[in-house]
Amino acid sequence: MPVIDNAIYRGGARVATPSTLEETFEAREAHRGFAWIGLYRPTDAELDAVATEFGLHPLAVEDARKGHQRAKLERYGDTLFVVLRPARYLDDVEQVEFGELHVFVGPGFAITIRHAESPDLGKVRHRLEATPELLAKGPEAVLYAVLDEVVDEYSPVDQGLENDIDEIEEQLFSGDPEVTRRIYDLASEVMEFQRATRPLVDMFGALERGFEKYDVDLELQRYLRDVKDHVIRIVERGESFRQLLQNALQVHATLVGQRQNEEMKRLTETSLAQSEQTKKISSWAAIIFAPTLIASVYGMNFTYMPELDWGIGYPGALALMGGFALTLYLIFKRRNWL
Repeated sequence: MPVIDNAIYRGGARVATPSTLEETFEAREAHRGFAWIGLYRPTDAELDAVATEFGLHPLAVEDARKGHQRAKLERYGDTLFVVLRPARYLDDVEQVEFGELHVFVGPGFAITIRHAESPDLGKVRHRLEATPELLAKGPEAVLYAVLDEVVDEYSPVDQGLENDIDEIEEQLFSGDPEVTRRIYDLASEVMEFQRATRPLVDMFGALERGFEKYDVDLELQRYLRDVKDHVIRIVERGESFRQLLQNALQVHATLVGQRQNEEMKRLTETSLAQSEQTKKISSWAAIIFAPTLIASVYGMNFTYMPELDWGIGYPGALALMGGFALTLYLIFKRRNWL
């Protein structure tokens, strides 16, 4: 249902609860109060009806219709158009979910257009209605309360991101191969979180510059400055998260390099050990080959082999085989092959 809640307020109290937009427009004139219209993914017809009734600027209406806007604040005459990027941390999947909220605030009206489940504007409305002295300050009080709720909902996100970073620090030294992907995913979430929160600092600055010109209530100014301080702390935390992730990525790269160096060292040592074994095997093979060659020559059994008739033929052959083997042994030993 696109129209979530409509109400007319006067003097800090709800004086009418119209059931349709048309009744809301009529009741606002009859009660001479301000209207707070809450919409959830409205149709083009509903958005056009609201834009016509309150004279919303076509560019702002087009932004609200299309969605997917960056966080910003724009002023069209006496009307403020605010785009906020609320966020919530999903514990079950350890991810941050971002939404989009548009707020129009002008003389006699506040329009909230929600494009996601967060934030819970029903809670915001109930809190304001329970504080009539604040609600009596008009549509600007609605803007303050919405900003306050969106910023408050950043705190669980902030805490969730911090916990994820702590887990990454543990993964870094455990050798988990998935840690690189998780660092990049978390860095992407932190950057998206920064895109949602950073513009708020300038937005509050723009609101402050308009305090005197638009005669914003002094107490409301204090409330808005308090929310701004909260925003600044969150933005600073986001910057620290980003730096921590950059450091984590550098540490991870260093650890991976160390592991690769250790693996290369191990492979080199293994290769050297194998080379030494090869030298020894080759040396003994050569030593054995020389006597084997001589023995094979005199084992041919040819008829005309003069050495077979020599008296010293047999001991001579043995001496030759032993001499060759000893000579090769001494050569290989000198070269540290044995």
